[in-house]
Amino acid sequence: MNGSIIRYILGKVMQMEGALLLLPVFVSMYYNEPEGISYVIAAGCTVVLGTLLSVKPPSDTVFYLKEGCIATALSWMLLSFFGAFPFILTEEIPNFTDAVFESASGFTTTGASILSDVEMLSHTSLFWRSFTHWIGGMGVLVFLLAVIPLTGGSNINLMRAESTGPAVGKLVPRIKTTARILYIIYFGLSFIEFILLIICRMPVFDAITLTFGTAGTGGFGVLNSSIASYSVACQWIFIIFMFLFGVNFNAFYFILLRRVKEAFAMEEVRAYFTIAFTATVVIAINIYRSCSGVFDAVTKSAFQVVSVMTTTGYSTVDFDLWPTFSKTVLVLLMFIGACAGSTGGGIKVSRILILFKTGLKELASFLYPRSVRKVNMDHKPVDHDVIRSTNVYMVTFILMFVSSMLLVSLSGYDLITTFTAVAATINNIGPGFAEVGPTQNFSIFNGPTTWVLIFDMLLGRLEMFPLLILFHPELWKEVIDQRKKKIYTDFRKKRIP
Repeated sequence: MNGSIIRYILGKVMQMEGALLLLPVFVSMYYNEPEGISYVIAAGCTVVLGTLLSVKPPSDTVFYLKEGCIATALSWMLLSFFGAFPFILTEEIPNFTDAVFESASGFTTTGASILSDVEMLSHTSLFWRSFTHWIGGMGVLVFLLAVIPLTGGSNINLMRAESTGPAVGKLVPRIKTTARILYIIYFGLSFIEFILLIICRMPVFDAITLTFGTAGTGGFGVLNSSIASYSVACQWIFIIFMFLFGVNFNAFYFILLRRVKEAFAMEEVRAYFTIAFTATVVIAINIYRSCSGVFDAVTKSAFQVVSVMTTTGYSTVDFDLWPTFSKTVLVLLMFIGACAGSTGGGIKVSRILILFKTGLKELASFLYPRSVRKVNMDHKPVDHDVIRSTNVYMVTFILMFVSSMLLVSLSGYDLITTFTAVAATINNIGPGFAEVGPTQNFSIFNGPTTWVLIFDMLLGRLEMFPLLILFHPELWKEVIDQRKKKIYTDFRKKRIP
């Protein structure tokens, strides 16, 4: 295992986070808030650690998927850990576990919070809290691939470890160029949303922070009412952009190349549109009697459908009060999630399609045992490895979900609270139902349970395996064997001149 490249990547991640921690300092200067000094201290400590880790460049820059997964998992853990320091130093979230929960929720774009009153936070911390969504939305290592000089074709292993979906490919031959294209699209959509919100007379600070939350499909708000206090025009801007950020970014690349037909010919994109539209219609019909008209019902329904399906987590109403049918649809959308290759979470529409088509193929094999059938996506056969990885992912997802539920249930809360708390964190959504509904928060859970939910957020963002590999016995056996070999080699060098 190439430990030097892992150390180097972790160091660069820490340096980058330290630099980004300085951005809230400018916010504190503008609002004349003393919290800025805490961010300076946190930034300094993070940069120093990053420099110590990366001061010695790796002798070998080639690495494989194993190293990519390890570097990715450790990077996200360190990001969450050091991202919590400002909350502790400012004493706005003095409890270490709660601070890490809030930070991990931000970077993983979950949007679950332990805060009962977000308006008590300083502008400085509100900015950092939302900015973590924007950092984590596209992926911090994808950003690193766009800016740091890592050479070699093995860079794809970092993108595969961090990017979402059953299969990850390159838009163009060079990974560095692919990463830059993704971030250009990401920044461009964010900027357009920000301008539109300003045109609709939203305060600049609110527009910036809520754009961060929309782009990263995170959901941290700056008001206790989330999005409910803003105009209907602003709400529709959020609906549109939450939906867009849940689309596979390959579609936007095709549009930039003026290959619009190819963008809308993608089966996943069409299924994404169909599911969202159908869910909006049926929920609007179901809640119509409690609304002030058709447009109001459609607005409320569309907002919550898109918010939940893209795993953003913003809310305009307390959907926990909706009829059981509507809440059931929302729970299903929590698991379906957005498209692969987007900033959204969940299982992903592409995986749902592959599982559905695989099921139909198996049914057909019972009717016609001698027939040879293949699963096709976008008029191309899906590789057996992709189908296998999708099946393994689903089995792993179910096992981890059930295990988390059993652990969280020890807290003694009702089944709906337990079930949706795990669903909301492992799918990176934010709000659930009952005690963790849109008007509630996650502060009800104790320390051990909170750490389970932190683990679930990281597990969901990294799509299981990059994090689970850290617990594989063979990995640690290899690390110990390498260490023993190095000690023996050093000892031999000292004994033999």
